[in-house]
Amino acid sequence: MNFTVAQLNYHIGNFSGNKDLICKAIRKAKEAGSDLIIFSELCIPGYPPLDLLDRLDFIEKCEQTVQEIASECTGIAAIVGSPTLNKKPEGKKLFNSALLLSEGKVIFSVNKALLPTYDIFDEYRYFEPEKQFSVFLFKGLRLAITICEDLWDEQPFDNEFEKARLYTVSPMEELARQNPDIIINIAASPFSYTKIEAKKNIFISKALKYKIPVISVNQTGANTELIFEGASVLVNENGEIFNHLPFFEEAVETFSFDDIKSGTISGKDTRPDPISLIYKALVTGLHDYFTKTGLKTSIIGLSGGIDSAICLCLAVDALGNENVRALLMPSRYSSEHSVSDAIVLAKSLRVRYDIINIEKPFNAFEDDLANVFEGMSTDVTEENIQARVRAILLMAVSNKYGCIVLNTSNKSEAAVGYGTLYGDMAGGLSVIGDVYKTDVYRLADFINRDSQIIPENIIRKLPSAELRPDQFDTDSLPDYNILDSILYQYIELQKPASRIISEGGDKETVLKVIRMIDFNEYKRYQAPPVLRISSKAFGAGRRMPLVARY
Repeated sequence: MNFTVAQLNYHIGNFSGNKDLICKAIRKAKEAGSDLIIFSELCIPGYPPLDLLDRLDFIEKCEQTVQEIASECTGIAAIVGSPTLNKKPEGKKLFNSALLLSEGKVIFSVNKALLPTYDIFDEYRYFEPEKQFSVFLFKGLRLAITICEDLWDEQPFDNEFEKARLYTVSPMEELARQNPDIIINIAASPFSYTKIEAKKNIFISKALKYKIPVISVNQTGANTELIFEGASVLVNENGEIFNHLPFFEEAVETFSFDDIKSGTISGKDTRPDPISLIYKALVTGLHDYFTKTGLKTSIIGLSGGIDSAICLCLAVDALGNENVRALLMPSRYSSEHSVSDAIVLAKSLRVRYDIINIEKPFNAFEDDLANVFEGMSTDVTEENIQARVRAILLMAVSNKYGCIVLNTSNKSEAAVGYGTLYGDMAGGLSVIGDVYKTDVYRLADFINRDSQIIPENIIRKLPSAELRPDQFDTDSLPDYNILDSILYQYIELQKPASRIISEGGDKETVLKVIRMIDFNEYKRYQAPPVLRISSKAFGAGRRMPLVARY
């Protein structure tokens, strides 16, 4: 028996587009002599559909699309993911289902039992959990079909407060009693650079535990802030990686059961550099955000600093240099190098750029506010005015030419509020808002790995907002190596200050940083959507009260 793994890039609510993708893969698998092609979780509507699941017409469209795809399944079967109606009078109105299609109809269905409600997931908001489990006999093989979390009941968490066993039931334990021949797992698992090995180890451990092979099919592409790496994996009965599909690419590949069961390791590299994955993830997120929303062109405020330089490189890679423009907005405090370095980069990437000095509008604001501010010294107010003038100029070009402003703030800045609301925090999409400053420098090294694209001076110079004379980030913040360590422990690992201090953190520095994180929640609440590349990004996966005293 032959299995086909279909790792595809779906678009939420684009039923005709998703159907065409799926049917094309079915035809390819059929030509390859496949008996069963496997698609990912909720591939019919695209993942995550969120509150579109509350609309009856949306569910009816899912059902209609399933039937249309089923008609394509002649001489081949397919497993697709779709919401289905719960016909029982009690419980949530929907199931998250895996449907086995053959000869024009649904011949078997499995409903997801373990519905995650942590981080960006909120599946119990929509779905009823399954409580009964059964394998399905297909062409002489007993298939244990599971949906994402159903196979992940024992998973490691970054947060030590979380239990290793999150759920009270194990669907795979129930299915194992029925002696399956293979485990099939369909997933929609977002990318996190800290979770690559942990994900892979889940499938390896299940294959070893039950002494049967595992096929896990994940989607690729991005929908809004969520980026999916693909990296679908096949593990033989000995817990060895038989094959690993590529990261951030579509792939449709066919394998025989005998090879999957005990075949030798493919030899493909399954441990890529995390920085290269982060780069590919951000390019994927940018590209799909624009193509799937119908947007085309973008604009970046190019400061001569490393953050905007990285964002420009990513945008050119994702959208093409013809769809990216830059606006240089120097002030009285901008260094000569900041302007010249930005010009060198823009020319190197063949990006259109314009230069508008902000001195005139800044002077106008100073003059207009002189009476109101009489007798008061210059402070952060004047710094913020400069940032907001730049935002007005960027938005003016955006409005006139229809190009979306890409925000260039990094995660370290966003965490401690080192940014101006309605100023440099403005934008339609935050490109590196989930990338710590120390990783921004690693991305620069990755971009320059073969030749110098980002000028060396941009990378080497001390970070500065250049909003006052001789200003540097370290005037307000600890060194980024120290800062990012504290941020990671507090945000991702959710360690309290006392724990960070007891493990070697400087007490004064730790307490200062945590106060800044907590105080600036209101700024992040108003920030643009952030491309997610970690296990705890700012946005939907981190929900903190704006009014709290803790």
